[in-house]
Amino acid sequence: MRLYGTQRIEENGVLQIGGVSVTELKEKYGTPLYIMDEAALRERAGTFKKLFSHEKLETEVIYASKAFMTKAMARLIDEEDLSLDVVSGGELYTALSIGFKLERIYFHGNNKSSEELKFAIESGVGTIILDNGNEARRIQRILEGSDKIQKVLLRVNPGIDAHTHEYISTTKNDSKFGLSIYNDDTIEAIKNVMKADNMEFRGLHCHIGSQIFEESSFMNEVSVIMSYLEKLKGYGILVKEMDMGGGFGVEYVTGDKPIDLTQFFPAFLESIYQEAVKRNLLPLKVMIEPGRAITANAGITLYEVGGTKETLGDKTYVFVDGSMADHIRTVLYDASYEAVMANRMNDPLTMNYTVTGKACESGDILVRNARLPKAKDGDLLAVLTTGAYHYSMASNYNRLPKPPVVFVKDGKSRLVVRRETYEDLVRNDVDGGEE
Repeated sequence: MRLYGTQRIEENGVLQIGGVSVTELKEKYGTPLYIMDEAALRERAGTFKKLFSHEKLETEVIYASKAFMTKAMARLIDEEDLSLDVVSGGELYTALSIGFKLERIYFHGNNKSSEELKFAIESGVGTIILDNGNEARRIQRILEGSDKIQKVLLRVNPGIDAHTHEYISTTKNDSKFGLSIYNDDTIEAIKNVMKADNMEFRGLHCHIGSQIFEESSFMNEVSVIMSYLEKLKGYGILVKEMDMGGGFGVEYVTGDKPIDLTQFFPAFLESIYQEAVKRNLLPLKVMIEPGRAITANAGITLYEVGGTKETLGDKTYVFVDGSMADHIRTVLYDASYEAVMANRMNDPLTMNYTVTGKACESGDILVRNARLPKAKDGDLLAVLTTGAYHYSMASNYNRLPKPPVVFVKDGKSRLVVRRETYEDLVRNDVDGGEE
């Protein structure tokens, strides 16, 4: 088990994050509680900004907000001078609510509604990433009679198997995302966009999957995509911008081996540059879209232990006051996590527990095999590396209120998302129906 960012163990064995103990956070905000290490978020964002640069290529780092999106996070990304990828009207609205720079917003998604596209265009979003020809036609209808020119990229699918979980692999040939580079209809789709008076075709987008540990997958992406750009040039299609997507894996459990970005990015960008020179594709702007790689290790979820149970099936459960409603990735992706007894970090690890919650589901498992001290009622259990896709994917299953989110830094904590109340749960209910 490894601690991340500003996570430390106090002399009394209590876990501390950002200079604030989890016992203090529990007392002030209650549990379950999402805790985000603000210094770690900023350090990670800055690392991507610094490392993803090349003296002969224009580069841009675009934060994939689906990993974790709140007003506070959008503001942090803006302050760290990263751009922002949004995939829904709700994520876009959140960005606009804090005044995020419009020219640095990229609107993504495979089935944007006409209402969402109209909202994005009227708001002045810098770039819309088209997933298919239908979206291009919707934009044309929205802009008909207008003198506005909308910058667009087109998402393509290179058919690369990135050796990741089936649900987060995005470029197999049967993927719902993008248009295949092996289908000549894709070239016709690009030509149709270029002919449109109200769209400016800037280039392509490609994303091969998530939680990728193999450098070779990304290098294969470079080879395939740059060859395709050369092919497009033969059809008179000049690509000025190439978004290579994200998918950089993070360490969830001992044994995970993320790519060393300090070594990888220089080689990655130099490979793109050399391919561009060889194929006469310069000038070329190159972008990436990290999300999980910025937020995951910066977050933990804090729970209170409610008891334990030994079954006849030789399984020992520790019950916490959260559930799959605030931690869905274990059951959804069979994802693995590490947990600690956050108020007793120095105690010997004597028990193997299955960490489970209070949802009315047998599959309500948070951590499948947690090595912990013998649990006591009232203990504080923390699940590590929950900064990505936990708050984002939280639900109200069983009418459970969503936990709050706090940022911690320099010995202080601040609430960035309030805990939902029972009143919040029924706020949109219409008692008796509505005519």
